[in-house]
Amino acid sequence: MSATLELTQDLIARNSVTPVDAGCQEVMARRLAALGFEVEMLRYGNVDNLWATRGRSGPVLCFAGHTDVVPTGPLEEWRTDPFQPTIRDGVLYGRGAADMKSGLAAMITATEAFVTERPGHSGRIAYLITSDEEGPSVDGTKKVVETLGARRERIDYCLVGEPSSEQRIGDTIKIGRRGSLSGRLTVHGVQGHVAYPQLAENPVHTLAPALAELTSRTWDHGNEHFQPTTFQISNLNAGTGAPNVIPGELKARFNLRYSPVQTLDGLKEIVEGILRKHGIRYTLEWYLSGEPFYTPPGPLSGAAVEAVREVTGQVPRLSTGGGTSDGRFIAPMGAQVVELGVVNATIHKVNECVRIEEVDILHSMYLGVMRRLLA
Repeated sequence: MSATLELTQDLIARNSVTPVDAGCQEVMARRLAALGFEVEMLRYGNVDNLWATRGRSGPVLCFAGHTDVVPTGPLEEWRTDPFQPTIRDGVLYGRGAADMKSGLAAMITATEAFVTERPGHSGRIAYLITSDEEGPSVDGTKKVVETLGARRERIDYCLVGEPSSEQRIGDTIKIGRRGSLSGRLTVHGVQGHVAYPQLAENPVHTLAPALAELTSRTWDHGNEHFQPTTFQISNLNAGTGAPNVIPGELKARFNLRYSPVQTLDGLKEIVEGILRKHGIRYTLEWYLSGEPFYTPPGPLSGAAVEAVREVTGQVPRLSTGGGTSDGRFIAPMGAQVVELGVVNATIHKVNECVRIEEVDILHSMYLGVMRRLLA
């Protein structure tokens, strides 16, 4: 069993559902300290964060990731205990196997290999690890970045270990992400008896035309690097549970994944303009999860592409698709940010898994990136 696979199993065995770290960062910190890293454990609220650095000068290559995982979902649907790593037919099962404890393990073992072969490497190696990526993302990477900024510390290159691959490992590298803007909408009506609708105001009925317009709208066509902006309803609730009562209130949650051709103020104005046009009485709270970011071709993406090509013989596709990642907090520091990890087909699902061979391949890719940037 490889050192990377062994460490992956150790991390999976730790029940680290957001925001619990369950000792994962302590395991990583011990191994980094043994390599000469200066390690800081930064706790904000109930979130554990790790910031570690090795080297005194030169460009900073930061490995970023998270130790927290999403809840298991129905345990009866898992073939094995989600926190008991299990290997079957060349596949490792367990919560976090793909998202992203295999990535964390590959970072550590690749760093161990690199420092062993190049103890006097150029530049600096850093780690920014949080237990709050799958949760609110308030006291995790975002807060660490604020702390680093106040101390005038920088990150030049950031390699995020999120599972970026789609069909086979290394087929896709993320070089940016769309922004994420969410809304919590309350539509105000008047509760009443279904037999007397003239004495009530049904918020479901009043919202329906506006909702049809919002969901059918072509927001934009994206650009050469980004997919078009999309609008999705994630939650919709109304009613008392009784079949003869018109509800007095409707609550909805929605999300806009938006490309850089949009602006925050512009999106908000469009949504609220449509609500007003349809005469809706509403209250709306906005939440920004992250603005879009894009890393143009440069040393980091070039090193990642060449590392993948060296290991797999294939040229990866560069993409900005998918959801958000903590890269959205690091990119505004001026850092080049890419995401490279294992196949993402089972992330957040029951029976989450990763092929064993991917774990060691990822180790080799990360090692290749360090050799190209810090040799």
